[in-house]
Amino acid sequence: MLAERLAKLVNHLSVDLFGGPRPWRFATVVNLQKGTMLPFLLGLAAWTGNGSTAAWTYLALHGGYGLVWLLKDYAFPDPRWQVRATIGGGLASLIGVLGWYSAFGWLMFTRPTPTYPLAEPYWLALCVLINVTGTAIMIAADAQKTFTLRAKPGLITDGMFRYVRHPNYLGEMMIYASFAMLVQHWLPWVVLAAVWSLVFAPSLVMKEKSLSRHAEWAAYRARTSWLIPGIL
Repeated sequence: MLAERLAKLVNHLSVDLFGGPRPWRFATVVNLQKGTMLPFLLGLAAWTGNGSTAAWTYLALHGGYGLVWLLKDYAFPDPRWQVRATIGGGLASLIGVLGWYSAFGWLMFTRPTPTYPLAEPYWLALCVLINVTGTAIMIAADAQKTFTLRAKPGLITDGMFRYVRHPNYLGEMMIYASFAMLVQHWLPWVVLAAVWSLVFAPSLVMKEKSLSRHAEWAAYRARTSWLIPGIL
């Protein structure tokens, strides 16, 4: 199965690359990138002198998301991300994947304010709306999954998972889509397309393969959508 091969490849590159000591948790690698986004963007703002409303909206959304992620990891860390990674695996994730997200901010601050499909106030409001909604979906879904499985392991079919089988992924995609909408450049969309198709999609396929062991899986799958109710 292609998804299984891709999932194994991603796991090898991000956790096992080059072998050797495993000095850090994979979560630490992710937190390093998320936690440094706000100071990175503040540094870009100081260096470029870009005081546009669009650029600072981006700074608040992407930098704030990094802080939200750290709070989430502190309050209810995902057990899957506690695996220890090799030096090579951690650097591959940090530079080869997560590092590309920093390019979004670079494009935002080092170019003139983009021309948006709508008047700037309306477009910024739309981006903020998508970002905040995505953050709420992601946090709520991750919290529900964590605390529900602690109390009662099994298939989660209510709450955030009532209509969508992977709401946490949906929320994450909405968050990063809002960043790309603000930047208005082809590169963020290419990066997101690569991550969503080569990392997210195989992970979701493998997750569903694992969940299919539950007796109620077939009925749950039949009445829900992968990511977007009634569409996908």
